[in-house]
Amino acid sequence: MAIDLKQFHEVFFEEAEEHLAAVERILLNLDVEHPDPEDVNGIFRAAHSIKGGANMFGFSEIGAVTHAMETVLDGVRSGGLDLSPEIVDVVLRSSDFVRSALAAQRAGGDIDNASAQRITAELETIASTKRGAGEPSSAPTATVEAAAAEALVAEAASNTKPGEEAADFGIFEENAPGFVDERATTHSEPASRDSAGGTAVHAAGLAETLSIRVSTKKIDRLIDLVGELVIGHSILRREHEVRMSDAVDALALGLANVDRNLRDLQDAALSIRMIPIAFVFNRFPRMVRDLAQRFGKKVELTMSGESTELDKALIEKITDPLTHLIRNAVDHGIEMPDARAAAGKAQIGKIGLRASHQGGSIVIEVIDDGCGLRRDRILAKARERGITVSDSMSDAQLWQIIFEPGFSTAKEVTDVSGRGVGLDVVRRNIREMGGRVEVQTEPDHGMRISIKLPLTLAILEGMSVRVGQEIFIIPLSYIAESLQPTAVSVSTVAGRGRVIEVRGEYLPVISLAEIFHLSAAAQRHEEGILIILEAEGGKTALFVDELLGQHQVVIKSLETNYRKVLGVSGATIMGDGRVALILDATYIVGLCHSRLDRAA
Repeated sequence: MAIDLKQFHEVFFEEAEEHLAAVERILLNLDVEHPDPEDVNGIFRAAHSIKGGANMFGFSEIGAVTHAMETVLDGVRSGGLDLSPEIVDVVLRSSDFVRSALAAQRAGGDIDNASAQRITAELETIASTKRGAGEPSSAPTATVEAAAAEALVAEAASNTKPGEEAADFGIFEENAPGFVDERATTHSEPASRDSAGGTAVHAAGLAETLSIRVSTKKIDRLIDLVGELVIGHSILRREHEVRMSDAVDALALGLANVDRNLRDLQDAALSIRMIPIAFVFNRFPRMVRDLAQRFGKKVELTMSGESTELDKALIEKITDPLTHLIRNAVDHGIEMPDARAAAGKAQIGKIGLRASHQGGSIVIEVIDDGCGLRRDRILAKARERGITVSDSMSDAQLWQIIFEPGFSTAKEVTDVSGRGVGLDVVRRNIREMGGRVEVQTEPDHGMRISIKLPLTLAILEGMSVRVGQEIFIIPLSYIAESLQPTAVSVSTVAGRGRVIEVRGEYLPVISLAEIFHLSAAAQRHEEGILIILEAEGGKTALFVDELLGQHQVVIKSLETNYRKVLGVSGATIMGDGRVALILDATYIVGLCHSRLDRAA
Protein backbone atom coordinates (compact mmCIF):
# COMPACT_ATOMS: atom_id res chain seq x y z
CA MET A 1 0.00 0.00 0.00
CA ALA A 2 1.43 3.40 -1.03
CA ILE A 3 2.00 5.91 1.75
CA ASP A 4 1.41 9.62 1.12
CA LEU A 5 4.58 11.19 2.57
CA LYS A 6 3.08 14.71 2.36
CA GLN A 7 1.34 14.07 5.67
CA PHE A 8 4.80 14.09 7.31
CA HIS A 9 6.04 17.28 5.63
CA GLU A 10 5.10 19.59 8.49
CA VAL A 11 6.94 17.42 11.01
CA PHE A 12 10.02 17.44 8.78
CA PHE A 13 9.90 21.23 8.35
CA GLU A 14 9.68 21.85 12.09
CA GLU A 15 12.39 19.32 12.94
CA ALA A 16 14.66 20.76 10.23
CA GLU A 17 14.19 24.27 11.68
CA GLU A 18 15.25 22.96 15.08
CA HIS A 19 18.34 21.31 13.58
CA LEU A 20 19.28 24.53 11.74
CA ALA A 21 18.89 26.51 14.95
CA ALA A 22 21.19 24.02 16.68
CA VAL A 23 23.79 24.31 13.88
CA GLU A 24 23.77 28.09 14.10
CA ARG A 25 23.95 28.13 17.89
CA ILE A 26 26.93 25.76 18.02
CA LEU A 27 28.83 27.52 15.23
CA LEU A 28 28.47 30.93 16.85
CA ASN A 29 29.88 29.61 20.13
CA LEU A 30 32.58 27.43 18.56
CA ASP A 31 36.26 27.96 19.36
CA VAL A 32 37.65 27.90 15.82
CA GLU A 33 41.24 27.38 17.00
CA HIS A 34 40.38 24.52 19.35
CA PRO A 35 36.93 23.15 18.43
CA ASP A 36 35.25 20.66 20.73
CA PRO A 37 34.92 17.41 18.73
CA GLU A 38 31.48 16.87 20.21
CA ASP A 39 30.37 20.26 18.85
CA VAL A 40 31.54 19.29 15.36
CA ASN A 41 29.76 15.94 15.72
CA GLY A 42 26.57 17.75 16.73
CA ILE A 43 26.62 19.92 13.59
CA PHE A 44 27.38 16.86 11.46
CA ARG A 45 24.48 14.89 12.92
CA ALA A 46 22.08 17.81 12.37
CA ALA A 47 23.12 18.11 8.70
CA HIS A 48 22.80 14.34 8.31
CA SER A 49 19.28 14.33 9.76
CA ILE A 50 18.13 17.15 7.45
CA LYS A 51 19.72 15.41 4.45
CA GLY A 52 17.94 12.15 5.21
CA GLY A 53 14.52 13.76 5.51
CA ALA A 54 15.04 16.00 2.46
CA ASN A 55 15.97 13.08 0.23
CA MET A 56 13.13 10.97 1.55
CA PHE A 57 10.59 13.67 0.70
CA GLY A 58 12.16 14.49 -2.67
CA PHE A 59 13.68 17.88 -1.78
CA SER A 60 16.78 17.17 -3.84
CA GLU A 61 18.32 20.67 -3.69
CA ILE A 62 18.20 20.67 0.12
CA GLY A 63 19.56 17.14 0.13
CA ALA A 64 22.48 18.12 -2.12
CA VAL A 65 23.47 21.14 -0.01
CA THR A 66 23.23 19.28 3.31
CA HIS A 67 25.18 16.36 1.86
CA ALA A 68 27.97 18.76 0.88
CA MET A 69 27.80 20.31 4.37
CA GLU A 70 28.04 16.83 5.83
CA THR A 71 31.14 16.07 3.69
CA VAL A 72 32.94 19.23 4.88
CA LEU A 73 32.05 18.56 8.51
CA ASP A 74 33.14 14.94 8.20
CA GLY A 75 36.51 16.20 6.95
CA VAL A 76 36.81 18.48 9.97
CA ARG A 77 35.88 15.84 12.53
CA SER A 78 38.22 13.25 10.92
CA GLY A 79 41.13 15.69 10.90
CA GLY A 80 41.38 15.94 7.12
CA LEU A 81 40.30 19.59 7.21
CA ASP A 82 41.29 22.31 9.66
CA LEU A 83 38.35 24.32 10.92
CA SER A 84 38.63 27.95 9.87
CA PRO A 85 36.50 31.13 9.93
CA GLU A 86 35.92 30.59 6.18
CA ILE A 87 34.42 27.15 6.83
CA VAL A 88 32.23 28.57 9.61
CA ASP A 89 31.00 31.30 7.24
CA VAL A 90 30.18 28.93 4.38
CA VAL A 91 28.35 26.49 6.68
CA LEU A 92 26.33 29.41 8.10
CA ARG A 93 25.47 30.56 4.59
CA SER A 94 24.54 27.00 3.70
CA SER A 95 22.16 26.83 6.67
CA ASP A 96 20.67 30.16 5.53
CA PHE A 97 19.99 28.65 2.11
CA VAL A 98 18.42 25.53 3.63
CA ARG A 99 16.20 27.70 5.84
CA SER A 100 15.00 29.77 2.86
CA ALA A 101 14.49 26.60 0.79
CA LEU A 102 12.40 25.07 3.58
CA ALA A 103 10.29 28.24 3.74
CA ALA A 104 9.77 28.09 -0.03
CA GLN A 105 8.70 24.45 0.09
CA ARG A 106 6.45 25.11 3.05
CA ALA A 107 4.70 27.89 1.13
CA GLY A 108 4.38 25.76 -2.00
CA GLY A 109 6.98 27.77 -3.91
CA ASP A 110 10.12 26.82 -5.81
CA ILE A 111 13.68 26.49 -4.51
CA ASP A 112 16.36 28.71 -6.07
CA ASN A 113 18.24 26.00 -7.95
CA ALA A 114 21.06 28.34 -9.00
CA SER A 115 21.77 29.24 -5.37
CA ALA A 116 21.70 25.55 -4.44
CA GLN A 117 24.27 24.72 -7.10
CA ARG A 118 26.48 27.66 -6.13
CA ILE A 119 26.59 26.86 -2.43
CA THR A 120 27.02 23.12 -3.15
CA ALA A 121 29.97 23.84 -5.44
CA GLU A 122 31.57 26.06 -2.81
CA LEU A 123 31.23 23.35 -0.17
CA GLU A 124 32.57 20.67 -2.50
CA THR A 125 35.59 22.86 -3.34
CA ILE A 126 36.40 23.16 0.36
CA ALA A 127 35.88 19.42 0.88
CA SER A 128 38.16 18.54 -2.05
CA THR A 129 41.14 20.34 -0.52
CA LYS A 130 41.74 17.40 1.81
CA ARG A 131 41.99 14.97 -1.12
CA GLY A 132 44.13 16.92 -3.55
CA ALA A 133 43.07 19.08 -6.47
CA GLY A 134 42.70 16.17 -8.90
CA GLU A 135 40.35 14.06 -6.81
CA PRO A 136 36.70 15.10 -6.94
CA SER A 137 34.49 15.10 -3.90
CA SER A 138 31.79 12.51 -3.52
CA ALA A 139 28.55 13.24 -5.35
CA PRO A 140 25.26 13.64 -3.45
CA THR A 141 23.37 10.43 -3.05
CA ALA A 142 19.66 10.26 -3.85
CA THR A 143 19.01 7.09 -1.84
CA VAL A 144 18.10 7.05 1.82
CA GLU A 145 18.52 4.18 4.21
CA ALA A 146 15.49 3.03 6.14
CA ALA A 147 17.32 4.11 9.27
CA ALA A 148 17.12 7.75 8.16
CA ALA A 149 13.33 7.56 7.89
CA GLU A 150 13.12 5.85 11.28
CA ALA A 151 15.33 8.55 12.77
CA LEU A 152 13.05 11.26 11.39
CA VAL A 153 9.99 9.67 12.97
CA ALA A 154 11.84 9.19 16.26
CA GLU A 155 12.94 12.84 16.31
CA ALA A 156 9.38 13.98 15.63
CA ALA A 157 8.33 12.38 18.92
CA SER A 158 10.89 14.21 21.04
CA ASN A 159 11.79 17.74 21.81
CA THR A 160 14.40 19.59 23.83
CA LYS A 161 14.22 22.70 25.88
CA PRO A 162 16.97 25.25 26.39
CA GLY A 163 18.18 25.78 29.92
CA GLU A 164 18.43 29.09 31.66
CA GLU A 165 21.81 30.69 32.09
CA ALA A 166 22.63 32.59 35.22
CA ALA A 167 23.44 36.20 34.45
CA ASP A 168 22.99 39.49 36.22
CA PHE A 169 23.27 43.02 34.90
CA GLY A 170 23.90 46.12 36.89
CA ILE A 171 22.86 49.53 35.62
CA PHE A 172 24.97 52.67 35.78
CA GLU A 173 27.43 51.04 38.16
CA GLU A 174 30.36 53.16 39.29
CA ASN A 175 33.96 52.27 38.45
CA ALA A 176 32.88 50.34 35.38
CA PRO A 177 33.32 51.09 31.67
CA GLY A 178 29.58 50.56 31.16
CA PHE A 179 26.67 49.40 33.22
CA VAL A 180 26.67 45.78 32.08
CA ASP A 181 27.74 43.63 34.98
CA GLU A 182 31.02 41.83 34.24
CA ARG A 183 29.72 38.73 36.04
CA ALA A 184 27.30 37.97 33.22
CA THR A 185 27.92 34.82 31.23
CA THR A 186 29.26 35.55 27.75
CA HIS A 187 27.25 34.14 24.84
CA SER A 188 25.93 30.79 26.05
CA GLU A 189 27.06 27.78 27.99
CA PRO A 190 28.78 24.93 26.06
CA ALA A 191 26.28 22.88 24.14
CA SER A 192 25.58 19.21 24.68
CA ARG A 193 23.73 16.64 22.59
CA ASP A 194 20.98 14.23 23.37
CA SER A 195 21.73 10.56 22.82
CA ALA A 196 19.55 10.33 19.71
CA GLY A 197 21.72 12.71 17.78
CA GLY A 198 20.62 15.90 15.98
CA THR A 199 19.58 18.69 18.33
CA ALA A 200 21.99 20.66 20.50
CA VAL A 201 20.75 22.07 23.81
CA HIS A 202 22.28 24.29 26.49
CA ALA A 203 24.06 22.35 29.21
CA ALA A 204 21.70 22.84 32.08
CA GLY A 205 21.11 19.29 33.24
CA LEU A 206 17.65 19.11 31.71
CA ALA A 207 16.31 15.62 31.09
CA GLU A 208 14.84 14.79 27.71
CA THR A 209 11.06 14.68 27.79
CA LEU A 210 8.60 13.16 25.37
CA SER A 211 6.27 15.56 23.62
CA ILE A 212 3.68 15.63 20.88
CA ARG A 213 2.87 18.26 18.29
CA VAL A 214 -0.63 19.65 18.59
CA SER A 215 -2.38 22.11 16.29
CA THR A 216 -2.63 25.56 17.88
CA LYS A 217 -6.27 25.69 16.76
CA LYS A 218 -7.02 22.74 19.05
CA ILE A 219 -5.20 24.43 21.92
CA ASP A 220 -7.05 27.69 21.32
CA ARG A 221 -10.34 25.79 21.38
CA LEU A 222 -9.39 24.16 24.68
CA ILE A 223 -8.51 27.52 26.22
CA ASP A 224 -11.76 29.06 24.95
CA LEU A 225 -13.73 26.25 26.57
CA VAL A 226 -11.86 26.70 29.85
CA GLY A 227 -12.62 30.42 29.67
CA GLU A 228 -16.34 29.72 29.23
CA LEU A 229 -16.16 27.32 32.16
CA VAL A 230 -14.56 30.02 34.30
CA ILE A 231 -17.35 32.44 33.39
CA GLY A 232 -20.01 29.86 34.17
CA HIS A 233 -18.38 29.09 37.50
CA SER A 234 -18.28 32.78 38.47
CA ILE A 235 -22.00 33.07 37.72
CA LEU A 236 -22.75 30.07 39.97
CA ARG A 237 -20.60 31.46 42.77
CA ARG A 238 -22.33 34.83 42.60
CA GLU A 239 -25.75 33.16 42.77
CA HIS A 240 -24.61 31.23 45.82
CA GLU A 241 -23.39 34.42 47.53
CA VAL A 242 -26.67 36.20 46.78
CA ARG A 243 -28.81 33.30 48.03
CA MET A 244 -26.63 32.34 51.02
CA SER A 245 -28.47 30.07 53.49
CA ASP A 246 -28.03 26.87 55.47
CA ALA A 247 -29.75 24.94 52.70
CA VAL A 248 -26.91 25.62 50.28
CA ASP A 249 -23.94 24.62 52.47
CA ALA A 250 -23.43 21.52 50.38
CA LEU A 251 -23.43 23.70 47.26
CA ALA A 252 -20.79 25.94 48.85
CA LEU A 253 -18.55 22.93 49.54
CA GLY A 254 -19.01 21.67 46.00
CA LEU A 255 -18.23 25.10 44.56
CA ALA A 256 -15.04 25.29 46.61
CA ASN A 257 -13.86 21.98 45.15
CA VAL A 258 -14.82 23.04 41.63
CA ASP A 259 -13.05 26.34 42.20
CA ARG A 260 -9.79 24.58 43.08
CA ASN A 261 -10.03 22.06 40.24
CA LEU A 262 -11.02 24.74 37.76
CA ARG A 263 -7.98 26.87 38.58
CA ASP A 264 -5.72 23.82 38.15
CA LEU A 265 -7.38 23.05 34.81
CA GLN A 266 -7.00 26.64 33.70
CA ASP A 267 -3.31 26.71 34.59
CA ALA A 268 -2.74 23.39 32.83
CA ALA A 269 -4.54 24.53 29.66
CA LEU A 270 -2.61 27.79 29.52
CA SER A 271 0.70 26.03 30.13
CA ILE A 272 0.23 24.08 26.90
CA ARG A 273 0.72 27.30 24.93
CA MET A 274 3.75 28.40 26.95
CA ILE A 275 7.03 28.23 25.02
CA PRO A 276 10.58 29.10 26.19
CA ILE A 277 11.60 32.52 24.91
CA ALA A 278 14.81 30.87 23.71
CA PHE A 279 12.92 30.26 20.46
CA VAL A 280 13.23 34.02 19.91
CA PHE A 281 16.56 34.69 21.62
CA ASN A 282 18.50 32.04 19.70
CA ARG A 283 18.28 33.95 16.43
CA PHE A 284 20.10 37.02 17.77
CA PRO A 285 23.70 35.75 18.26
CA ARG A 286 23.95 35.23 14.50
CA MET A 287 22.39 38.61 13.76
CA VAL A 288 24.73 40.44 16.17
CA ARG A 289 27.75 38.64 14.73
CA ASP A 290 26.83 39.56 11.14
CA LEU A 291 26.00 43.20 11.95
CA ALA A 292 29.20 43.65 13.98
CA GLN A 293 31.29 42.34 11.08
CA ARG A 294 29.41 44.56 8.68
CA PHE A 295 30.02 47.76 10.65
CA GLY A 296 33.55 46.89 11.73
CA LYS A 297 32.56 46.80 15.40
CA LYS A 298 33.38 44.38 18.20
CA VAL A 299 30.23 43.30 20.00
CA GLU A 300 29.62 40.67 22.66
CA LEU A 301 26.07 39.40 23.17
CA THR A 302 25.05 37.96 26.53
CA MET A 303 21.70 36.21 27.01
CA SER A 304 20.00 35.03 30.18
CA GLY A 305 16.56 33.74 31.12
CA GLU A 306 16.05 31.82 27.87
CA SER A 307 13.94 29.19 29.63
CA THR A 308 11.43 31.86 30.73
CA GLU A 309 8.12 30.81 29.21
CA LEU A 310 5.69 32.99 27.31
CA ASP A 311 2.46 32.39 25.42
CA LYS A 312 3.07 31.18 21.87
CA ALA A 313 1.02 34.06 20.44
CA LEU A 314 3.27 36.55 22.24
CA ILE A 315 6.41 34.67 21.19
CA GLU A 316 5.44 35.19 17.56
CA LYS A 317 4.71 38.90 18.06
CA ILE A 318 7.74 39.84 20.18
CA THR A 319 10.29 38.77 17.55
CA ASP A 320 9.97 41.87 15.36
CA PRO A 321 10.25 44.45 18.20
CA LEU A 322 13.31 42.70 19.66
CA THR A 323 14.93 42.56 16.22
CA HIS A 324 14.55 46.34 15.87
CA LEU A 325 15.99 46.94 19.34
CA ILE A 326 19.01 44.69 18.82
CA ARG A 327 19.75 46.26 15.42
CA ASN A 328 19.61 49.76 16.90
CA ALA A 329 21.86 48.73 19.77
CA VAL A 330 24.53 47.43 17.37
CA ASP A 331 24.19 50.19 14.76
CA HIS A 332 23.68 53.29 16.92
CA GLY A 333 24.32 52.26 20.52
CA ILE A 334 27.70 50.52 20.40
CA GLU A 335 30.54 52.82 19.28
CA MET A 336 33.41 51.92 16.95
CA PRO A 337 36.37 50.27 18.74
CA ASP A 338 38.65 53.33 18.44
CA ALA A 339 35.92 55.63 19.76
CA ARG A 340 35.34 53.33 22.72
CA ALA A 341 39.06 53.20 23.45
CA ALA A 342 39.27 57.00 23.33
CA ALA A 343 36.39 57.18 25.83
CA GLY A 344 38.19 54.79 28.19
CA LYS A 345 35.93 51.85 27.42
CA ALA A 346 36.78 48.32 26.42
CA GLN A 347 36.91 48.00 22.64
CA ILE A 348 34.37 45.17 22.75
CA GLY A 349 30.89 46.56 23.24
CA LYS A 350 28.38 44.58 25.26
CA ILE A 351 24.72 43.91 24.57
CA GLY A 352 22.62 42.02 27.09
CA LEU A 353 19.33 40.29 26.38
CA ARG A 354 17.49 39.16 29.50
CA ALA A 355 14.06 37.72 30.29
CA SER A 356 12.52 37.20 33.72
CA HIS A 357 9.18 36.80 35.46
CA GLN A 358 7.91 39.62 37.66
CA GLY A 359 4.62 38.73 39.30
CA GLY A 360 2.10 37.89 36.60
CA SER A 361 4.16 39.50 33.87
CA ILE A 362 7.34 38.85 31.91
CA VAL A 363 10.02 41.50 31.56
CA ILE A 364 12.41 41.45 28.58
CA GLU A 365 15.38 43.80 28.70
CA VAL A 366 17.79 44.91 25.98
CA ILE A 367 20.87 46.48 27.57
CA ASP A 368 23.93 47.98 25.94
CA ASP A 369 26.97 49.84 27.22
CA GLY A 370 27.13 52.21 24.25
CA CYS A 371 26.74 55.95 23.88
CA GLY A 372 23.25 56.25 25.37
CA LEU A 373 20.81 59.12 24.76
CA ARG A 374 21.35 62.84 25.36
CA ARG A 375 18.57 65.18 26.50
CA ASP A 376 19.81 68.12 24.44
CA ARG A 377 19.87 66.14 21.18
CA ILE A 378 16.44 64.59 21.79
CA LEU A 379 14.91 67.99 22.63
CA ALA A 380 16.52 69.68 19.62
CA LYS A 381 15.42 66.98 17.20
CA ALA A 382 11.89 66.93 18.62
CA ARG A 383 11.54 70.70 18.18
CA GLU A 384 12.96 70.44 14.68
CA ARG A 385 10.23 67.91 13.82
CA GLY A 386 7.48 69.98 15.45
CA ILE A 387 6.95 67.66 18.41
CA THR A 388 5.73 69.48 21.51
CA VAL A 389 8.35 69.20 24.27
CA SER A 390 9.50 71.26 27.23
CA ASP A 391 12.69 71.51 29.23
CA SER A 392 10.73 70.53 32.35
CA MET A 393 9.78 67.10 30.98
CA SER A 394 11.02 64.19 33.05
CA ASP A 395 13.65 61.93 31.54
CA ALA A 396 11.19 59.02 31.40
CA GLN A 397 8.72 61.10 29.36
CA LEU A 398 11.41 62.54 27.10
CA TRP A 399 12.88 59.15 26.21
CA GLN A 400 9.47 58.03 24.95
CA ILE A 401 9.85 60.49 22.07
CA ILE A 402 12.31 58.13 20.38
CA PHE A 403 9.31 55.87 19.70
CA GLU A 404 7.50 58.56 17.68
CA PRO A 405 7.05 57.68 13.96
CA GLY A 406 9.97 58.91 11.87
CA PHE A 407 11.98 60.16 14.86
CA SER A 408 15.73 59.51 14.67
CA THR A 409 18.85 61.31 15.89
CA ALA A 410 21.15 59.13 13.79
CA LYS A 411 23.80 61.15 11.95
CA GLU A 412 23.86 58.62 9.11
CA VAL A 413 21.09 56.57 7.56
CA THR A 414 22.03 52.94 6.91
CA ASP A 415 20.10 50.09 5.35
CA VAL A 416 19.81 48.62 8.86
CA SER A 417 18.47 51.56 10.88
CA GLY A 418 18.47 55.33 11.17
CA ARG A 419 15.34 56.17 9.18
CA GLY A 420 13.11 56.29 12.26
CA VAL A 421 10.90 53.46 10.99
CA GLY A 422 11.80 50.93 13.66
CA LEU A 423 11.11 52.11 17.18
CA ASP A 424 7.57 53.31 16.46
CA VAL A 425 6.86 49.74 15.30
CA VAL A 426 8.31 48.48 18.58
CA ARG A 427 5.96 50.56 20.71
CA ARG A 428 2.91 49.86 18.55
CA ASN A 429 3.48 46.10 18.65
CA ILE A 430 4.10 46.11 22.39
CA ARG A 431 0.90 48.06 22.99
CA GLU A 432 -1.07 45.60 20.85
CA MET A 433 0.18 42.82 23.14
CA GLY A 434 -1.08 44.65 26.20
CA GLY A 435 2.43 45.57 27.29
CA ARG A 436 4.52 48.67 27.80
CA VAL A 437 8.07 49.77 27.08
CA GLU A 438 10.33 51.89 29.28
CA VAL A 439 13.75 53.44 28.73
CA GLN A 440 16.64 54.14 31.10
CA THR A 441 19.77 55.72 29.75
CA GLU A 442 22.85 57.71 30.67
CA PRO A 443 25.11 59.52 28.18
CA ASP A 444 28.27 57.54 27.32
CA HIS A 445 27.22 54.66 29.58
CA GLY A 446 24.50 52.99 27.57
CA MET A 447 20.82 52.27 27.60
CA ARG A 448 18.33 49.77 29.01
CA ILE A 449 15.00 49.21 27.25
CA SER A 450 12.52 47.18 29.30
CA ILE A 451 9.45 45.52 27.80
CA LYS A 452 6.78 44.36 30.21
CA LEU A 453 4.21 41.89 28.85
CA PRO A 454 1.39 39.76 30.25
CA LEU A 455 2.20 36.05 30.31
CA THR A 456 -0.76 35.26 28.09
CA LEU A 457 -3.36 37.04 25.97
CA ALA A 458 -6.15 34.81 27.28
CA ILE A 459 -6.28 35.67 31.00
CA LEU A 460 -5.84 39.05 32.72
CA GLU A 461 -5.27 40.02 36.34
CA GLY A 462 -7.31 43.17 36.78
CA MET A 463 -9.02 45.54 39.20
CA SER A 464 -12.75 46.09 38.69
CA VAL A 465 -14.06 49.63 39.20
CA ARG A 466 -17.49 51.20 38.99
CA VAL A 467 -18.54 54.45 37.32
CA GLY A 468 -22.26 55.09 37.60
CA GLN A 469 -23.91 51.82 36.58
CA GLU A 470 -20.98 50.59 34.48
CA ILE A 471 -18.16 48.23 35.46
CA PHE A 472 -14.65 48.51 34.01
CA ILE A 473 -11.50 46.39 34.40
CA ILE A 474 -8.07 48.01 34.78
CA PRO A 475 -5.04 45.72 34.20
CA LEU A 476 -3.13 45.42 37.47
CA SER A 477 0.24 45.88 35.77
CA TYR A 478 -0.59 49.55 35.13
CA ILE A 479 -1.84 50.38 38.65
CA ALA A 480 0.79 52.00 40.88
CA GLU A 481 -1.57 52.66 43.80
CA SER A 482 -5.06 53.89 44.71
CA LEU A 483 -6.06 56.56 47.20
CA GLN A 484 -9.06 58.48 48.46
CA PRO A 485 -8.51 62.22 48.01
CA THR A 486 -9.63 64.89 50.40
CA ALA A 487 -11.55 68.00 49.41
CA VAL A 488 -8.35 70.06 49.32
CA SER A 489 -5.88 67.58 47.85
CA VAL A 490 -7.18 68.04 44.28
CA SER A 491 -6.59 71.52 42.92
CA THR A 492 -6.83 73.35 39.61
CA VAL A 493 -3.67 74.79 38.07
CA ALA A 494 -3.82 77.31 35.25
CA GLY A 495 -2.96 75.64 31.97
CA ARG A 496 -2.81 72.16 33.50
CA GLY A 497 -6.36 71.52 34.73
CA ARG A 498 -6.95 69.40 37.83
CA VAL A 499 -3.90 67.96 39.57
CA ILE A 500 -3.17 66.10 42.80
CA GLU A 501 0.07 66.09 44.75
CA VAL A 502 1.33 62.60 45.55
CA ARG A 503 4.57 62.59 47.57
CA GLY A 504 5.84 65.80 46.01
CA GLU A 505 4.80 64.92 42.45
CA TYR A 506 1.90 66.70 40.76
CA LEU A 507 -0.19 64.31 38.70
CA PRO A 508 -2.96 65.26 36.24
CA VAL A 509 -6.43 64.06 37.21
CA ILE A 510 -8.89 62.70 34.64
CA SER A 511 -12.37 61.29 35.23
CA LEU A 512 -13.30 57.95 33.69
CA ALA A 513 -16.87 59.23 33.44
CA GLU A 514 -15.60 62.15 31.36
CA ILE A 515 -13.71 59.87 28.93
CA PHE A 516 -16.76 57.72 28.16
CA HIS A 517 -19.45 60.40 28.70
CA LEU A 518 -21.07 58.65 31.65
CA SER A 519 -23.02 59.92 34.64
CA ALA A 520 -20.86 59.35 37.72
CA ALA A 521 -22.33 58.73 41.16
CA ALA A 522 -19.46 60.61 42.86
CA GLN A 523 -19.74 64.30 42.05
CA ARG A 524 -16.89 65.45 44.31
CA HIS A 525 -13.40 63.96 44.45
CA GLU A 526 -13.62 63.12 48.13
CA GLU A 527 -16.63 60.89 47.34
CA GLY A 528 -14.70 58.65 44.95
CA ILE A 529 -11.34 56.96 44.43
CA LEU A 530 -8.25 58.01 42.49
CA ILE A 531 -6.25 55.23 40.83
CA ILE A 532 -2.67 56.14 39.88
CA LEU A 533 -1.93 54.71 36.44
CA GLU A 534 1.66 54.44 35.21
CA ALA A 535 2.49 53.83 31.54
CA GLU A 536 5.46 54.66 29.28
CA GLY A 537 7.09 57.15 31.59
CA GLY A 538 3.91 59.04 32.52
CA LYS A 539 1.51 58.95 35.45
CA THR A 540 -2.16 59.90 35.65
CA ALA A 541 -4.72 59.90 38.45
CA LEU A 542 -7.91 58.26 37.18
CA PHE A 543 -11.08 59.22 39.09
CA VAL A 544 -13.76 56.50 39.56
CA ASP A 545 -16.75 56.03 41.84
CA GLU A 546 -15.67 52.83 43.58
CA LEU A 547 -13.15 49.98 43.68
CA LEU A 548 -14.92 46.62 43.53
CA GLY A 549 -12.05 44.14 43.81
CA GLN A 550 -9.31 42.20 42.10
CA HIS A 551 -10.23 39.53 39.55
CA GLN A 552 -8.70 37.14 37.08
CA VAL A 553 -10.79 37.69 33.96
CA VAL A 554 -11.09 35.95 30.60
CA ILE A 555 -10.27 38.41 27.79
CA LYS A 556 -12.65 38.67 24.85
CA SER A 557 -11.75 40.69 21.76
CA LEU A 558 -14.08 43.67 21.42
CA GLU A 559 -12.72 44.51 17.97
CA THR A 560 -13.48 41.02 16.63
CA ASN A 561 -16.99 40.90 18.05
CA TYR A 562 -17.94 44.58 17.71
CA ARG A 563 -15.43 47.25 16.64
CA LYS A 564 -12.37 49.04 17.94
CA VAL A 565 -13.12 51.53 20.72
CA LEU A 566 -10.51 54.07 21.80
CA GLY A 567 -9.52 53.61 25.42
CA VAL A 568 -10.68 49.97 25.47
CA SER A 569 -8.39 46.97 24.88
CA GLY A 570 -10.99 44.20 25.28
CA ALA A 571 -13.96 42.98 27.28
CA THR A 572 -14.92 40.25 29.72
CA ILE A 573 -18.06 38.71 31.18
CA MET A 574 -18.60 39.21 34.90
CA GLY A 575 -20.21 36.84 37.37
CA ASP A 576 -23.62 38.49 36.97
CA GLY A 577 -23.48 37.97 33.20
CA ARG A 578 -22.78 41.63 32.42
CA VAL A 579 -20.07 42.69 29.99
CA ALA A 580 -17.24 44.76 31.50
CA LEU A 581 -14.84 46.71 29.32
CA ILE A 582 -11.10 46.33 29.88
CA LEU A 583 -9.42 49.73 29.84
CA ASP A 584 -6.41 50.63 27.70
CA ALA A 585 -4.33 52.32 30.40
CA THR A 586 -1.65 53.43 27.93
CA TYR A 587 -4.25 55.35 25.90
CA ILE A 588 -5.69 57.03 29.00
CA VAL A 589 -2.29 58.17 30.27
CA GLY A 590 -1.32 59.36 26.80
CA LEU A 591 -4.61 61.24 26.39
CA CYS A 592 -4.13 63.08 29.66
CA HIS A 593 -0.55 64.10 28.92
CA SER A 594 -1.33 65.16 25.35
CA ARG A 595 -3.88 67.58 26.79
CA LEU A 596 -1.19 69.00 29.04
CA ASP A 597 1.20 69.34 26.10
CA ARG A 598 -1.40 71.22 24.06
CA ALA A 599 -2.13 73.50 27.00
CA ALA A 600 1.58 74.22 27.43
